[in-house]
Amino acid sequence: MNILGIETAKLPSPSAQGAIPVLVLLVLIMMLVPLPAVMLDVLFTFNIALSIIVLFTAINIKSFKDFVAFPTVLLLTTLLRLSLNVASTRVVLSEGYQGTDAAGKVIEAFGVFLISGNFAVGIVIFIVITIINFVVITKGSGRVAEVSARFALDSMPGKQMAIDADLNAGIIQQNEAKARRAEVAQEADFYGSMDGASKFVRGDAIAGIMILVINLVGGLLVGVLQHDMSFGKALATFGALTIGDGLVAQIPALIISTAAGILVTRVATEDDFSGQVSKQFQANSNALAVVAGIFGVLGVIPGMPHFIFITFAFLFGGLAYLAHQRTIKREEEAAVAARAAPIREELEWKDVPIVEPLCLELAYRLIPLVDRGDESDLIKRIKAIRRKFVTEVGFLIPSVHIRDNLQLPAENYRVLLYGAEIGRGQCLPDRLLAIQPSGAEVINGIAVKDPTFGMPAVWIERSQRDDAITKGCTVVEPAVVLATHLDHLIRQHASELLGRQETQDLLDHFKLSYP
Repeated sequence: MNILGIETAKLPSPSAQGAIPVLVLLVLIMMLVPLPAVMLDVLFTFNIALSIIVLFTAINIKSFKDFVAFPTVLLLTTLLRLSLNVASTRVVLSEGYQGTDAAGKVIEAFGVFLISGNFAVGIVIFIVITIINFVVITKGSGRVAEVSARFALDSMPGKQMAIDADLNAGIIQQNEAKARRAEVAQEADFYGSMDGASKFVRGDAIAGIMILVINLVGGLLVGVLQHDMSFGKALATFGALTIGDGLVAQIPALIISTAAGILVTRVATEDDFSGQVSKQFQANSNALAVVAGIFGVLGVIPGMPHFIFITFAFLFGGLAYLAHQRTIKREEEAAVAARAAPIREELEWKDVPIVEPLCLELAYRLIPLVDRGDESDLIKRIKAIRRKFVTEVGFLIPSVHIRDNLQLPAENYRVLLYGAEIGRGQCLPDRLLAIQPSGAEVINGIAVKDPTFGMPAVWIERSQRDDAITKGCTVVEPAVVLATHLDHLIRQHASELLGRQETQDLLDHFKLSYP
C-alpha cells in the first residue's frame, strides 16, 4: 500500500484503490451542492489536518523518492481548498446575515477569535500570509524545482551511460541497472511535476485574494440591500466571516507550500530533515559559541532586554559546550579505532594461499604411517596408485600432499580436493582390518564399516591374524585400508582432477610422440 507516496506494507486492498477517485468526485460535488455549516467545520478541520500530515511527511522522509506522489497530492489539496472556498462562499452570502456563526464554528473562530474581532487586523494578517505564501515560499520552491528539473534532464544521458558502464563491467546486475534507470527517470519526472505543481499554489493564492474581495463586496451588498442591515453591521458581520474564510483556507495553503519547499530543497542522505539539521549544527560548535557571545554582549548594553538576551546567551553557550564535548569524544573514539585497526598492506600473490589439488590429512596417531618418508608403506602405495591411474585412465593426477592435522580425532584421516573435503575415515595403525564375508563367524575386536565399500569389518589385534584368515576374513594392513580408500575417492572425482593445466600437460606429452 502507498500512503502519500510512502511505501508501507503491501496488503491487498481493492477498496483503497477506489477511494481516491471517489474523494476527487466528492470534492467536485462540493462546488455544486450546498453544504451545512457542520459539514464545513468537518471539511475545514480535515483540510488543516491533511496539510499538517503532508508537512511532517516531507520533514521525516530521507529523499524525494519516498514521496513521489507529492505533486498530485499538492493538486488535490489545492482543489479541496478551492472547493471549500466555493462552498463556504455560498454559505457566507446566503446565511451570513444571521451572525458570525452562520458558516460554522471554524470560520467564526478564525474570523473573530484569532484576530480579536478587529477587521483591519484580519485583513492585514490575510495579506501578509498570502504574500509570504505567494511571493516567498511558492516562488522560491518553484524556481528550485525548475532548476532541479533542468539539471536532472541534462545529467540523464551521463547517468544512463554510467549505469551501462557498470553493467558491462559486471559491477551491477541487470535488475539493479533497470532499477537505477527507473530512478533516474523518476527524478526528472518528479522535479518537472513539481515545477508545474508550484503554479497550482500560485494560482490558489491569487484565487484566495479574489474570493476575499468577492465575499466582502458581495456580503455588503447582500446584507444592506436584501436584509436591510446597516452598513456598519454588515461590514462587521460579513467582514469577520470573509476574513475567517480566507484565513482557514490560506493557513493550510501556507503549510502545504512549506512542505513543497522542504521537499524540493532536500539533499538525499541517510538521515531525515531533523537528523540532518541536528547533526550539522552540533558538528559546528563555533557558530553556537559566537551566537552566545553576541547575545551576551547585547544583554549588558543599557536599554536592551537584559533578561531574555542573557538567558539565550547561556542557552547557546551550553549547547556550544555540549557540541564541543561531543566533537572531542568522536575524535578520541576515531583515534582509538585507528590505532586498534591493523595496518592493511597491499595484497600480493605471495599472500594468496596455495591450495593443493589433492591433500591427505592425518591425525597425530597416524603420522607413523609416513614417518619413514619414501620408504613408508603408505607412500609407496600412493605412488603405485598414481602409476595405475595413468595406465587405466590416461592422465597423470597431481601429487598427493600429505600433512598432519591436530584438529582431527586421534586415529582419523580425511581427503581434500582443492581444499574441500571429499571423504574421511578411521584407521588404527597398531591393528589390522578384518573384512568379514557374509555368514562368517564373529571375531572379537572393534566393529566398523570398511571405509571404501561399506562392508562389515573388525579392527583386530595383530595376534588374531591367523584366526581371522581361518574364519574366511580378508585381513589388510592399515596403510592398505587408507590407500584403497584414497584410490576410490580419486577415481570418483577423476573429472575434477582433469583441469586446464593437466589437459595442457597431456597435449604436450602427445605432441612429443605425434608432432
